[in-house]
Amino acid sequence: MAGILFHKYGGEDLDSYYPIRPECQADVPKVRFKARAGKTLSARRWHAAFSEDGHLDIAKVLRRIQRGGIHPSIKGLVWEFLLGCYDPNSTFEERNQIRQQRRQQYAAWKTECQNIVPIIGSGKFITAAIVTDDGQSLQDSNRDSLDQGWHVDGAISDKKVLQWMLGLHQIGLDVVRTDRSLVFYESETNQAKLWDVLAIYSWVDNDIGYVQGMNDICSPMIVLLENEADAFWCFEHTMRRLRENFRTNTGMIGVQSQLSTLSQIIRTIDPKLHQHLEDLDGGEYLFAFRMLMVLFRREFSFVDALYLWELMWAMEYNPNIFSLYESNSSTSDGRQVNDKQLKQCGKFERKNVKTGLPDKTSALSVFLVASVLETKNKKLLREAKGLDDVVKILADITGNLDAKKACNEALKIQKKYLSKTHK
Repeated sequence: MAGILFHKYGGEDLDSYYPIRPECQADVPKVRFKARAGKTLSARRWHAAFSEDGHLDIAKVLRRIQRGGIHPSIKGLVWEFLLGCYDPNSTFEERNQIRQQRRQQYAAWKTECQNIVPIIGSGKFITAAIVTDDGQSLQDSNRDSLDQGWHVDGAISDKKVLQWMLGLHQIGLDVVRTDRSLVFYESETNQAKLWDVLAIYSWVDNDIGYVQGMNDICSPMIVLLENEADAFWCFEHTMRRLRENFRTNTGMIGVQSQLSTLSQIIRTIDPKLHQHLEDLDGGEYLFAFRMLMVLFRREFSFVDALYLWELMWAMEYNPNIFSLYESNSSTSDGRQVNDKQLKQCGKFERKNVKTGLPDKTSALSVFLVASVLETKNKKLLREAKGLDDVVKILADITGNLDAKKACNEALKIQKKYLSKTHK
């Protein structure tokens, strides 16, 4: 079947994998991505990249993804490797054991959460507050909780439990707004699946919890991976690289370090544009906040956003990512690679490793924003008389960006930046 699909690439309608509701057709950005035979990673080539016992030739897979993305029929499976859920050097049996262990762990966390709020796992979700700030139950005024027939005796005194319960309705409100144009989310069951994963993640990561924007990051995993636990772990691994973006309790927004790096990049490669933005009081680059926070989800169609992400993850790939995550190490040493491993790195990461730049703030997404600013350089210099103009000019890119071209431009800017900073 995969082979048949592949030969039909030329005329294949990729929207059929993620159908759009008819009434939303006019409002969504046009899809630019097209699967191309000989470039896009097909199901056939994906399966051929494994040895008999399950070792994956990740270098071959990365080359293919960097050329033309991943066919929708296998996206979820490939993403699990790109995000470091599995080690390409593992066997089928070893990965199956890890998958089962993770599913059991997720089920245990879900049971913990269900014991507190039984609506979790019911196929429904809440959009109204269920407790007050001081821990008093609001269930009498909340139809959702009444329908579930659950009861809280007295005030909730456990700080972690209360903090978590206070955020559940906000997750529900955001779920209702997430990817509303997709037929997939017409189903309350699918919306509830997204809510469950986000609710359980916020229970497990009680340091950061849930922050708006996580719904945009998590949604594709729910769409691509049928098993809820697998979707959770795919999201959890994505958050390992993004979670600092969502940190809001340190007196500064978490994404600010990346905005600072962006400022440094533009100051280095295009001092005239940087000075112009400084003069407009935009030197902190806050206008780029959303692009970095949710990885361009609003600037691209759903299909193109997925294509952009997998290109970025393939270009940023480091073969040590799995062992680094499993050891929970935050040191840069885990990213050091030998000559053989260097061939298994993506284009962007290879350059970082060679020049000794392991800093997380120099993520490909930062160079992507820099490439967007550079493509709008003349317009910004000529027409931007204030920050509102900057925002308006950048808003014009929605639906008009080519993911592959943007990534290639980002690589050029990375090369230019590294050459200037190393002189």
